[in-house]
Amino acid sequence: MNCFLRHAIIGAVVGLSSVATADSDKALAEKIRSNHQFPAVLDRAKAILRTGLNAGSGYGEVWIRDLNTFIELALEVQDREQIRDALLVFFHFQGADGNIIDGYIPAEKASVAYEYYLSPDMPQLRGHKNTVETDQEASLVQAIAKYVRTTGDTSILRRKVNGLKVADRLELALRFLMEHRYDATYGLIWGATTSDWGDVQPEHEWGVRLDESSHRAIDIYDNAMFVIAINDYLELIGPDSAQAEEWKAVAARIKANTRKHLWDAARHKYRPHIYLEGSPFPADFDEERIYYHGGTATAIEAGMLTKQEILLVLNDMINNMRFAGAGSIGLTVYPPYPKGYYKNPSMVPFGYQNGGDWTWFGGRMIQQLIAHGFVEQAYEQMLPMVERVERNDGFFEWYTVTNNPRGSGLFRGSAGVLGKAILMFQDWAEKQ
Repeated sequence: MNCFLRHAIIGAVVGLSSVATADSDKALAEKIRSNHQFPAVLDRAKAILRTGLNAGSGYGEVWIRDLNTFIELALEVQDREQIRDALLVFFHFQGADGNIIDGYIPAEKASVAYEYYLSPDMPQLRGHKNTVETDQEASLVQAIAKYVRTTGDTSILRRKVNGLKVADRLELALRFLMEHRYDATYGLIWGATTSDWGDVQPEHEWGVRLDESSHRAIDIYDNAMFVIAINDYLELIGPDSAQAEEWKAVAARIKANTRKHLWDAARHKYRPHIYLEGSPFPADFDEERIYYHGGTATAIEAGMLTKQEILLVLNDMINNMRFAGAGSIGLTVYPPYPKGYYKNPSMVPFGYQNGGDWTWFGGRMIQQLIAHGFVEQAYEQMLPMVERVERNDGFFEWYTVTNNPRGSGLFRGSAGVLGKAILMFQDWAEKQ
């Protein structure tokens, strides 16, 4: 049976509804308040976030894409100045063209095979950048916005790093994407071919750097992250800023072009890639059937889907989870890319970023469901994620399709997104 026909059939069985009543809201609020796992998991998340800012037990680096997802909870339990200083480090490594590194690590621990970046005023650190991705600049802008929103400390925007204010460096980072990662034909930004939000390209064994084997492509995750970052930047600089109108127009164009070129309305899903110089995959491979969960959740945060479309994609994610036999809607992609399509040995079907189940993104989908009023659906999909935290005694990086933990056993991104989702549930319940 056709995959998308099966989705329609099961969708009718799942019966998702956006209709809620005052009585049902009160009953759900009581469920949330009486759920003993929520406070236990939140306390556990806070305990982990007290202990550092590196991505997790398997990573020595402070990564901006990870820090961006747990900074709000970290600010509740860590010294504000420490987090502020950690953010400022990224500007010390910022390139003259505006590019932002992925992360940094103490020099004595810089043992991975990266091409390390140096900063004259940060000799004790080494930076690195996975150039196949296009989310580092957007992640830093978002993280600064979350810092200011949470602390009220706008002075960071006036702080000078090598003679340039942070506010100006944020715009420089956004301009890097427009000047070095923008395709004029489609009016969208590009990166290398990766699986959804991942940072591994298929062409060679490690796959984290653009090179002559790379295939440039446009995807939903990079462009949604860019729009979120522009909106955050506009919030930081204010509506009367001289730059505001220009960046409002850029965000509007990216959203419109994303809708035009990437959204498949008939299948209510995003196209995996638009290739600029050909695909790295066999000509007979139908990549259009692959569903990107993480990029879709990010698109919702960017305001790219209607409420009805959010229900449709949630239905699809639940169906995908059931077809795969996975534990949660954090399933990266479905179906996964076939064996051998990625040279990196971790990218086997249902492995790592190729169909692994990541709370790090599933938790973000939960947050967006709550934010858009689908709290009952969010609660149902949240339960498997908190249950496995307790069952496996920790926040693991990802899970196999059989729900077994893999990767870092202490992954701060998972702790951050689940912790924030719990706070959102609790806040909603208190208001009912």
